Amino acid sequence: LGMSFSFQGCVTALGLYFVRRRPLANALASIGISIGVTLWPLLARYLLEELGWRGAFLVFGGAFLHCCICGAIMRPVATSEAPETRDHLPPLPKTPSHGCLATCGSTLLYHLACDILRHNLGYCVYTVGVTVMVVGYSLPHIFLVPYAMRYGMEEYWAALLMSIVGFCNIFLRPIAGLLVGRKCLADYRKYLFSLAILLNGLTNLICPVSAEFRVLVGYCLVYSVSMCGIGILLFQVLMDIVPMDRFPSALGLVSVLCSLTSLLSPPLAGEILGERADRWAR
Repeated sequence: LGMSFSFQGCVTALGLYFVRRRPLANALASIGISIGVTLWPLLARYLLEELGWRGAFLVFGGAFLHCCICGAIMRPVATSEAPETRDHLPPLPKTPSHGCLATCGSTLLYHLACDILRHNLGYCVYTVGVTVMVVGYSLPHIFLVPYAMRYGMEEYWAALLMSIVGFCNIFLRPIAGLLVGRKCLADYRKYLFSLAILLNGLTNLICPVSAEFRVLVGYCLVYSVSMCGIGILLFQVLMDIVPMDRFPSALGLVSVLCSLTSLLSPPLAGEILGERADRWAR
């Protein structure tokens, strides 16, 4: 719940702060995610050994509380419109009681960007594509370490694989942000985003080849490139498709749908793995 309030507000404010250097700003802002992916697996293992799961979660909670400090120091976006005073407010319309539900429903649909979904074909394609992408996008973060340990890799080296993904993203994202921000590539961002999604999906075909450390390191390197492209262009493409005054609503609808698919994909993948194991056991 706390992340839902802070994440969308930060992304929206970032899009309003920057116009010319927006891709680079998105890349630099997402470096924190890469640092977390790099340090978290190794740090989590250390904290579990030293403090137990209660102490580890206490440390994690203290780290997450720093989001409050970051949100407090964010500057509000300046507007050219003068603030309304109570003396100049228009009188409230006398709406009949049977029209209140209809008014609330239309307001809710407006803030959920349903009107954009109906009339903006680009946003409709983007929403469907990103929702489907999230089904498999988060699975390597969940199953890569157990997959490596299942085939005999030590726990430390298995956790190091996720750190490799985060470490590569620390350096790749600023470089990709500079490239995507060039004017000559501004009209091709949608295609670059689609290419990054395609590469991300095809990368997962490397894992069944072998579970050796060298092969999985190569997988992590290629996956880092696709993850970098998706992370930078995910919000930039949406900002190019919809007007900035409707961006919060458009991002809200996409976030709701992606949350549903990311909630369903790990149990679905686990069910598929369970059925496959049962077939091999027979």
